[in-house]
Amino acid sequence: AKCGYTNLTGIDYSPAAIQLSEKVREKEGMPDIKLKVEDFLAPSAELAGFEICVDKGTFDAISLHPDDAVGRRKQYVRSLCTALKPEGLFLITSCNWTKEELLNEFREGFEILEELPTPKFCFGGRIGSSVTALVFQRK
Repeated sequence: AKCGYTNLTGIDYSPAAIQLSEKVREKEGMPDIKLKVEDFLAPSAELAGFEICVDKGTFDAISLHPDDAVGRRKQYVRSLCTALKPEGLFLITSCNWTKEELLNEFREGFEILEELPTPKFCFGGRIGSSVTALVFQRK
């Protein structure tokens, strides 16, 4: 919003998270950002037709759910396909998944455009990363 983007919507399944976001939105003077309590795995019809979707932790949280994590991940991809317009962009930052694993999870319906730089570490002579950030495009 501060960079001039419009038609922004933030969602969370937690009403408390949305209440906190509303306070931040007000403090930052960005009243045009829509905030909604929404379950991404069972999205409303309003959650469709976006040009860009950004995920910073939702896919990770869904992946850690003790009940049917595989099914929930597949539903996430289906919901993402509904939320995004064709050729829409999906940016994901994950602390749980490697690039290769994310490529596999999003192979149906998405193609990778770019890997974003993240902090690296060196341990035992090998270089690694504790965060993966990728840009996908919906097919």
